[in-house]
Amino acid sequence: MKYRELDADGDYAFGQNRFVNNVEAVGQAIFTRMKLLYGEWWERTDDGLPLFERILGVFVDDRKKDAVDLIISERITGTPGVRNITKLDSEFYNRSYSAQCAVNTIFGNLELEIADGARKVEVRY
Repeated sequence: MKYRELDADGDYAFGQNRFVNNVEAVGQAIFTRMKLLYGEWWERTDDGLPLFERILGVFVDDRKKDAVDLIISERITGTPGVRNITKLDSEFYNRSYSAQCAVNTIFGNLELEIADGARKVEVRY
């Protein structure tokens, strides 16, 4: 897997040899998939995280939290290079979703933190 490096602002970094091909590549792929909102990409309007459609601003109960966990899990496991999610801890607080995930990739393990629905995504290698 080869992935263009992201800069500090989360934008693609251009220049000579600005690619990653290890656990960081999978982490960046997860990051970009989590940040892509449903319908945002003009070439594929059926792709993206349904943050506003199905996650934020919903009445919270255990069934709804489980449904959001499933949406997040499917988005992560649908990323190329991801084998499985080994741990997912999540909570709704004040109508906002947050989660901490441990992800097993083809290159090794990484940790993912999702806060404010998915407006903030942090990946640790």
